[in-house]
Amino acid sequence: PPTPPPPDYGWKHGLVSGLTLTQVAFTDWAQGGENALSYSVSADGKSVDEEEGTNWITLYKFAFGQTRLGDQGLRKTDDIIDLSTVFTDKIGVYVNPYAAATMKTQFAKGFAYNADGTSAEVSKFFDPAYLTQSAGVGYQPAKEIRTRFGIALREILTNQFYRYADDPATAEIEKTSVDGGMESVTNVEWALAENILFTSQLELFDPFKRFNEIVVRSNTSITGKVNKYVTTIFTLQLINEKRVSPRMQVKESIAIGLSYTLF
Repeated sequence: PPTPPPPDYGWKHGLVSGLTLTQVAFTDWAQGGENALSYSVSADGKSVDEEEGTNWITLYKFAFGQTRLGDQGLRKTDDIIDLSTVFTDKIGVYVNPYAAATMKTQFAKGFAYNADGTSAEVSKFFDPAYLTQSAGVGYQPAKEIRTRFGIALREILTNQFYRYADDPATAEIEKTSVDGGMESVTNVEWALAENILFTSQLELFDPFKRFNEIVVRSNTSITGKVNKYVTTIFTLQLINEKRVSPRMQVKESIAIGLSYTLF
């Protein structure tokens, strides 16, 4: 019988960048309308070190976008810094112990806009920043699905915008929040067709001190490649964190733009 190929061990890296631009201009247009200009840039990467006894996956996602409508100034529409790394010890076929760390923050200042045109600054770089460290057991029932469950430590770091970390139940203002709890993270990466990719991440964190306040973060995207350089991306982001907002936060976007795989 033919000799099977040797295992494909070692590092593999991938990085996909994207750019979308939208511009609309009117001159003496009888039907009315507003001049508009918007752009967004993004980069999604993955580094994987696959060895006989271990697996180390690092994911990094960056995005930034702005828009200008009429005589309004530039307003931010997208701003993401999302890093995660997971080290797994392969002692079994499906179930294996892991250690992980994540960081989420943003590049630029964020503003809340009022109906009268005024605005208030509500966030900026590393204010807030969300850090987690966790360890537990990972389960991979299929190549496309990975899930993990364990004990985690979650820190929220702020400076000027302490409401993200402050506990309203106490009189003292806390600029830093540190919570121990249980963490569950599920990742799905499924090729629905040759040119359509479905990716989703669901993160759950249940703090020990407030066991009825589960923090939910979900990020789902469907990417369709029209050709080598043109891509359509639908994204849906959900955040449910009672400390920040009593309602579920929802962000949805559809973008058509240039995409390039750097490596």
